[in-house]
Amino acid sequence: MRAPGVTSGFYARLSPLASAALYFCAMPNIEKHTLGSFCWIELATTDQNAAKTFYGKLFGWEASDMPIGLKDFYSTFKLGGRDVAAAYTLREEQRAAGVPPHWMLYVAVESADDTAKRADKLGGRVCMDAFDVFEFGRMAVIQDPTGAMFPVWQPKRHTGTGLRGEKGTLCWADLSTPDPDAATRFYSQLFGWKLEKGEKDPSGYLHIRNGDQFIGGLPPTQHRNPKTPPHWLAYFEIANCDSTTATAKQLGARTYLDPMTMENVGRWSVLADPQEAIFAAFHSIPHQQTVKAS
Repeated sequence: MRAPGVTSGFYARLSPLASAALYFCAMPNIEKHTLGSFCWIELATTDQNAAKTFYGKLFGWEASDMPIGLKDFYSTFKLGGRDVAAAYTLREEQRAAGVPPHWMLYVAVESADDTAKRADKLGGRVCMDAFDVFEFGRMAVIQDPTGAMFPVWQPKRHTGTGLRGEKGTLCWADLSTPDPDAATRFYSQLFGWKLEKGEKDPSGYLHIRNGDQFIGGLPPTQHRNPKTPPHWLAYFEIANCDSTTATAKQLGARTYLDPMTMENVGRWSVLADPQEAIFAAFHSIPHQQTVKAS
């Protein structure tokens, strides 16, 4: 997950219809997540306190810490008192294994145990068998057949993110994979996702539809850095891409993709936080306000 591996030229060719999915419906409060949707997002980092400061200044998140063990703690990020993300410090064994700082997207499921079993039969790898997370829920960690990792979440007391459609909230996710066909087969059978090409869109970008909601996509492989490991890239909705990117750089981040515009859709950039966890910042733009990419 060290680099997004998608060039700006790819995005410039996407049709407005294809990217209309980036506009999540304005239903800010979430009480329950639809099965198969991205329900939680979690940062694994090497400097948790620095991450709290960075994202607090960038997105306006407030952190609430919960002890886990004698020295560690789990930080839940909040907006308006509602959960939007979380962070924890990578364990020593993870760092020794070469796991870099990264954002991890959770998918809502009815049963973490059953989903893990199905994933295994479909050619995925169960990296962590289903286990209880205190009284909050039950989860498993899975690697898809192409190599991208994701957890599944069976909610109990904790349903996941409690807010959408607001600045500083998750709004989209792209899967960077060298084998879109294998990924399509796996995720469509595991979660019932429909992966569809955009109407009159020659780019090859596939949109992920979960029920009646578009939640993400698969960029075409010709615009992917072959040295980049398969991964999910999270997009956060922000008020202004240029100012957010400038602020992020002032706070120690660096850019993998400078701010650019897709006509009638929005403007975004791809950033690495000071600890090198990668994410995208997205600013939706009404039709009449669309500007050319710099």
